[in-house]
Amino acid sequence: MNALEVVDLTLRAGSFAVQEVSFTVGEGEYFVLMGMTGSGKSLLLKAVCGLARIARGRVTLHRRDVTALEARFRNIGYVPQDGGLFPHLNVLHNVLFPLTVAGLKPVPARAAVEGIVACLGLEKLLARSVAYLSGGERQKVALARALARKPELLVLDEPVCALDEPTRRDTCRELRRVQKEFGVATVHVCHSRDEAALVSDRVGIMCEGRLVDIGTLEELATRSEHAAVQRLLNWN
Repeated sequence: MNALEVVDLTLRAGSFAVQEVSFTVGEGEYFVLMGMTGSGKSLLLKAVCGLARIARGRVTLHRRDVTALEARFRNIGYVPQDGGLFPHLNVLHNVLFPLTVAGLKPVPARAAVEGIVACLGLEKLLARSVAYLSGGERQKVALARALARKPELLVLDEPVCALDEPTRRDTCRELRRVQKEFGVATVHVCHSRDEAALVSDRVGIMCEGRLVDIGTLEELATRSEHAAVQRLLNWN
């Protein structure tokens, strides 16, 4: 069963357009969307999440058509590039935020996220201000907040782009470990082959607003003749 189906999605932002993009993400799959800066990958993600208006096409989550739904009704856990943490809240209240907004009382909300907090090793950070977190810690908190609502789909928009190389690799391994543990279908945007290799089951390549190829990194290495794919993955 597919967790996500995107069919002929087309949208415009100014003079730039994402055109007729179709792909699926299977249940529990880690799908990486790669492309150079300006290729349309982040805009595509926003359309999937309901944060950008589409011109035509369809977005389906577990066979439920969400194309016309507002973002808050799609049950997608979205982590933007900067994590999007609330600076006036400590770690615990950032993690609990989607549950408290939904009306859950503090005690059951805290109980609901205990497993997530433990999985990400955040127990000792709960009272800390997010202003005093490292880059890797901020991403863990953002991930915990996204998982708190038990999303049908997890969407990560360049989640490690601001981290140094050792932290980036460690965080990617952590993302993959947590994704496997929770079994949530995930779409992860990046432009790094090494990053994709650490997390991906399959990879989709964006170029100039179009999805030009999909496969595992190994499949793309052996069969893709598209110049954008070869240039992005450094095979020529």
